[in-house]
Amino acid sequence: MRLTLAALALAATPALGLEIDDMTEAERAAFRAEVRAYLMDNPEVLMEAIGVLEQRQAEAEAQADGQLVAQNRAALFEDGHSWVGGNPEGDITVVEFLDYRCGYCKRAHPEVADLIASDGEIRYIIKEFPILGDQSVLASRFALAVQTVAGDAAYKTVSDALMAQRADVTEASLTELANTLGLDTDAIMEKMSSDTVDSVLQSNRMLAQRMQITGTPTFVFEDQMVRGYAPLDAMKQIVEEVRADS
Repeated sequence: MRLTLAALALAATPALGLEIDDMTEAERAAFRAEVRAYLMDNPEVLMEAIGVLEQRQAEAEAQADGQLVAQNRAALFEDGHSWVGGNPEGDITVVEFLDYRCGYCKRAHPEVADLIASDGEIRYIIKEFPILGDQSVLASRFALAVQTVAGDAAYKTVSDALMAQRADVTEASLTELANTLGLDTDAIMEKMSSDTVDSVLQSNRMLAQRMQITGTPTFVFEDQMVRGYAPLDAMKQIVEEVRADS
C-alpha cells in the first residue's frame, strides 16, 4: 500500500503544480494526510488502481512470454524428437511440458484429451520435463525409451498409463508395465540410460530454461503460454482466441 500511495502522490503533484522535492516537510505531511483521507473515504479508488496495475502486469507478462515463444518456435514445434499427436495437420499447435508425478498434470490429462478429441484440429506435442525427483526422471526415461524402441503409438499408450499411475514409479513397476503391454522389456530398460534419451531430456531442459519454465504443466497454445493448470473451458477459450487472432 505504501508504494501505491507514493505512486498516487507522484501522479497528483504535477496537477497541483508542485514537485515532491520542492515541498517543505509540513507540506509533504499535509499532502500525505489529504491522500490518506481521500483513500479512506473512497477505498474503491485504491482497488481500481490495483486492478489496473495487475492488468498491466499480466499484459506485460503475456507479451514477454509471447516473445519467448517466438524466439524458440523451432524447438517447440519442430524439434524432431517430441511425440506429436492429435491432428498432425491441425490449425492450432498445443505444446505441453509435463511431469508424470505432477498432480496438476494428472488432473489436466483427461481435459487435454477432451480438448483434442472435441476440437479435431489441434496438433498436440508432449515435452518430457521431469522436475519432481528421481521417480519423475525414471518415468520420463522409460517413456522416451519406449518411443525409441517401439514407436510413437506405444509411447502414447505408456505415457497415458504413467499419467494414470498413482503408485510409486520403480524399475519393477515399469518392467511390469512393459511386459503387460507386450513390449520388448529388455531393450527398453537398456535404452533408458542411452545417449538418445539423455539428449532429449537435456534438450527439453535447455528449452525450458530459455523459456523460463520452472513448473508443470506448462502449455503453449501457438503464441500464448499458460503457466500452470487450466481447466477445459479455459483451454477452449484460449484456442478460440488464438484462432480469431490468426
